[in-house]
Parts: sequence; C-alpha cells; structure tokens
Amino acid sequence: MPVLTFRVRIYPMTPADVRHRFRGVFGFPVTPFHKDLSLDLDALARNVDEMSRHPFCAMVAAGGTGEMYSLTVPEILDVIRVAVEAAAGRMPVVAGVGFNAALGAEIARGAERAGASCLLALPPYYSNAPEEGLFHYYEAIGRASNLPLIVYSRDWAVFSPQMVARLANRLPSLVGWKDGQGDARKYQRIMSYVGDRLAWFGGIGDDCVPAYFAIGVQAYTSSISNIAPRLSLQLAEAGLTRNFAELDGLMHRYVHPLYAIRDRMRGYEVAVMKTAMEILGIPAGPVRPPLVNCLEQHVEQIRKLMEVYREVMEERESGESAERSQAGAGRRSR
Repeated sequence: MPVLTFRVRIYPMTPADVRHRFRGVFGFPVTPFHKDLSLDLDALARNVDEMSRHPFCAMVAAGGTGEMYSLTVPEILDVIRVAVEAAAGRMPVVAGVGFNAALGAEIARGAERAGASCLLALPPYYSNAPEEGLFHYYEAIGRASNLPLIVYSRDWAVFSPQMVARLANRLPSLVGWKDGQGDARKYQRIMSYVGDRLAWFGGIGDDCVPAYFAIGVQAYTSSISNIAPRLSLQLAEAGLTRNFAELDGLMHRYVHPLYAIRDRMRGYEVAVMKTAMEILGIPAGPVRPPLVNCLEQHVEQIRKLMEVYREVMEERESGESAERSQAGAGRRSR
C-alpha cells in the first residue's frame, strides 16, 4: 500500500513561539513496524493524521516512544518527513535527535529540511560523559540547524540546576527542557534556579502528570495520546487548572492500571502501548530489539484494561469542542 501523501505547510517557530505555543500535550506517536520489523510508513501517516485532529500543542516524531534508537538515520528522517506531511500544518512537529555529535547534527539538518519545527535532543550514546563533553554534544546538535532545541534529560543525562543554566548560557538555540528523571523535587529546583529562560516540560510518563503540573510545567509528552487523545488532553487540562480532584480520578481509573502493566518488565513502555493500539484497531506492529513484545498473560491484562479505555475512546470530542476545551485550559493557566 503506498504511503499517504499530504500537502505540507512548514511551521516555522522562534524561541518565543516554543514558550508560548507549547502548552498542554505533546502527541507522541509510536513508530509502526511490519511483522518483519521494517518501517510501516503508511500506518505512521494514518496514525499521525488521526492524532493531529486533536488539539495537541505539537507532535513528536522519532522520540523515545518512537523507538528512535532502534532506527537508522535514513529511517529517522523518513519518520520525521512523514509526520510533517501527515500533520499537514495543523501543528508543529518536534524531531528526535541523538546518538553522538556527528549523527545528531546530521539528523538535525535533515529534520530541518523535512519541515520539522523544533528538535528534541535525547542523551548521547556514552553514559559517563564529563560535563564539557556533554555540553559539546548538545552544542553540535543545536548549532547544526536553525531550529529551536529542547533537551530531554533522561537516563544518564543528569543535570544540576547550575549545569542547566551554564548550558543555556552557552547555547542560544536551547529554548526548552524536558524532564525524564521523575524527580519532581530536583526538577523544581532546576526550574526555580533557571527561571523563564527555558520552557519546562514533563516527559517521563503520563503517570507523573500530577507532580509535573503541581510544580509548574506548561506541557507534557503523552504516550497515552496514541490510544486515547481525549484522555491525555483531560489530564493536561486538569493539571493546568490545578483541578487535582479530577486529576486523581483520571489517574486512578486509567493511568495507574496501565502503568502498572508497563512496569512488569524493563523496556515494556513501548511494547505495552503498541499492544494496546493493536487491540484497539490502531496499527502499531511489534517493537524492535533490544525491546521485547508483551508476554501473552500481559496481553490479556491489556485487553481487559482497553475495555475500560473504550469509555474515553467512544466519546471522543469533535475537533471543534476539543479545541475549545484546550483553549480554555490555556486561558485559565495564564
């Protein structure tokens, strides 16, 4: 089946645009594969097209949930290109970059040519880099294109408040910070120390939404956006408006049961989401090694949970009402 084609409208963004537009939820599509583990770009186009009907602040292509580190550089650029085409100007596309300084810069240049609006830098391959080497890595990526840069602080990319401030001073294109450590106490100290020089995002998972919005992030990246866009938008709206009673109810019914399954095995984060998508009739396919697909007993647990999720699947808001809901959340958060 040929890949779907769309009219592409480039979505240029300045640093100020990132700070003001990126509020609420980043859609975070998986990268679908065929059974032979080749890219399924047609499924990706269809999924991004459907997700783009909801008022996410942006779409992230080839991020962590998108299995960036299992892709080749040409595959990453194909994923970014198809995501930009499928989003069709309805929202900016943030492109994942990583590996090392040279490959990261190559991906950054290719992402800019493909029409991405912003870069999301994942940690480098080396887990024990000294501060200066780590800074050179981000500088090489940030200076390779004209796109704004968001750093994703996850795994071994651990920063102190002073390190974040030093990197921001050295790299003018750095406009946002995405936390992947899950330490709300430390993240709040970083945010307080650096202030509004950067936009602050939550990134370790939907299960951290209450903590993230309690300390003042303006948006979060949602893997649940793949299966229940309306739910991810509800989570963000409740967080932005500090409606923690509603947020607690959503977390209890939908988020905590899903993440309990994701915690059953290391690296299960993407496999569980892909299994849930397939159960709901959304093409996703298997994961690539070193990730593993869900065990059968866990597939049955996900199947039962997706019956609960159909409550928020079958009552999806129309594009107009969802936009009004998100706009209201944005006004109340200012």
